[in-house]
Parts: sequence; C-alpha cells; structure tokens
Amino acid sequence: MNPDTLRARFRLAHPGFELDVDLNLPGRGVTALFGPSGSGKTTLLRLIAGLSRTPEGYFAMKGELWQDGAKFMPPHKRPLGYVFQEASLFPHLSARGNLEYGMKRSAERLSALELEHVIDLLGIGKLLDRKPHQLSGGERQRVAIARALAVKPRILLMDEPLAALDLKRKHEILPYLERLHDELEIPVLYVSHAPDEVARLADHIVVLESGRVVAQGPLIDTLARVDLPIRLGEDAGVVLDAVVVERDADWHLTRVAFAGGAFWTRDGGHGVGQHVRVRVLARDVSLALHPSQDSSILNVLPATVEALAEGEHPALAHVRLRVGQSPLLARLTRRSADALGLAPGKPVYAQVKAVALVG
Repeated sequence: MNPDTLRARFRLAHPGFELDVDLNLPGRGVTALFGPSGSGKTTLLRLIAGLSRTPEGYFAMKGELWQDGAKFMPPHKRPLGYVFQEASLFPHLSARGNLEYGMKRSAERLSALELEHVIDLLGIGKLLDRKPHQLSGGERQRVAIARALAVKPRILLMDEPLAALDLKRKHEILPYLERLHDELEIPVLYVSHAPDEVARLADHIVVLESGRVVAQGPLIDTLARVDLPIRLGEDAGVVLDAVVVERDADWHLTRVAFAGGAFWTRDGGHGVGQHVRVRVLARDVSLALHPSQDSSILNVLPATVEALAEGEHPALAHVRLRVGQSPLLARLTRRSADALGLAPGKPVYAQVKAVALVG
C-alpha cells in the first residue's frame, strides 16, 4: 500500500443503481467528487466513512487498512471528520458546546492552541456563545466544519456543505473554505455538483456518472479535456494558478501572470505577488488567425490548437488550446471552426474578455 495515497475500491448494487469505483487519490489537498445528482457521490463518501457497507469494499488511508473483505473498522473508530449538507448542530448547545461535545467523544483531539487556530481560520470566535438558532446558515456550517476538525481527523469528508445555503451565504463561506484549503495538511474529499465550487477549491477531481468514474486527475488538466463524457455546458472552462503582477488603480484592473502568459481582470483587492486562481470559461474565449488592433478585448494571447470535439449542441465545437505551458478551452460554432481551418497544431490567437476571469 502506498503510504502517500488513499486507495478506494467499492462495488455496490441496489435496484436501479450500481456503484463500481476503483480509485487512487492524493494524500493531501482537496479532491472533488463531482457529478450530477444520482451519480454516486454521496454513496461513495458514506462507504469511505463506514456509514454504509458492502462486502466488496476496500479502503486504505495512507497505508493503513480500514477495510477489506476480512476487516471492517466501524465509523466511530475511523479518524475522520464528516460535514453534511445541513450543519446538524445540537440546538440546546452553544457553538462552543457543540465543539466540546465532539471533542469529548474523540480518541484524539486538537490541543487548545490548535483549536484556537481552527476557530480563527473559520472566523467563529465571536459566535462561540451563541445557540444554533442565533446563527445564519453560513455561520452554522462554519461551526459544523470546526466541529469536524476538532477531533483531529486524518481525513475530512464534506458532502455538499454549501448546497443548503442561498447564494449570499454561499459566497460568505467560500473564502473560509479557501483558507482551509491553504492551511490543512490532511486530505479533503469534497462532494459537489457545482462547477464554481470545484473551480475555487479543488486540486484533484473525480467525475462520476451513473456510479462509474468517467474521468479523474489534476483539476487543471481534467477540466481542459474536450473528451469528457459529462458535459459542463455553460460552465465548461479551465482553472489556472496565477500570481498578481500589476494593479491599475485608475481602471480597477489587475494583471495576473500564469505559465504561458498574463491576463487583465477585475481588481479583486489582491496584492502584488499574491497567488490567485483564475477561471476562464470556454464561452468567453474567441479565436482569430491574426491579432486584432481594434477590439474591446484586452487579452489576446498566441496559442496552438491541440484538440477539437463536438459541443453540447450539434452547432458547437470545443477547442482545446495550449498557451505556453497552460491549457485553455474555447467554445465556438462548428461553422467558425471550419472557416478558420482549425486543426491540431494550428497557431491561433485566443481572445479572452477581462470580465470573464474569476479570482
């Protein structure tokens, strides 16, 4: 068993549904389990937690066997944290009481200093004396995440933790999840069907459809594939790691550099030198054979066509590009692709709207 990875093999059959997965997952960072409703994401997470069981199950956590055909470690003995869609806090206890309740029932727990760090990361210091009914949905979920981390888990499982929140609360909690992504040393398995959450948080992605793994790998490479059996439609695009290199205060713009070029985008308040993540949607990338001098588009980069595939509609095509060392996706009509003579190896210019980039 590889001591640096998670090994998961599960087969489970129910009337109308069958799960069959075989995975090697990174031992650090956020792995998104992504797919439509009913694809098996939550079922897989429950199997890993030991909340569901199948005779054909195997899970090893960084070289430590948790279950196979002969052994099954019960859920309460698995050193993991689990965050559900609903916060599920005890209503009669304060936020502090909920944290303490979880810690008292754990064989291992955070030290006082470590707990203070988690409280600070999640911004719940001022909420500790409040009861759950005095907290917003986003605040309750942040307390629930802190409770899951207070038991000092070796892995954190999160089952669509933002699904029950409205858009405003979701945007409030995402920055805290990003801080956790940067700080946590343990692996996180994050179930979601929301491409924007995956783009902001994940390092690795497993795409599930009808109980089967249809794609997996590093987020940047996997999102840039044009052969994915599952279509993202309007959400198709890539995620790039970048660094802020310039800010234009007059026009409220920021220039971010990535491996292969640079983009102008809206100023999000990040300082020069700060690492950021940008999401470029395929629908906001157009192609040209020559750079235009008279255009409203700020970002024009030389690129090379790597692959083409049919889009989600017969009129559309997805084009995978290479910009320096980085991938990019463009969505255009098949008519336009034919008029430009697009084919693998053809040099083009990728035109990207500044407003399309999401930090």
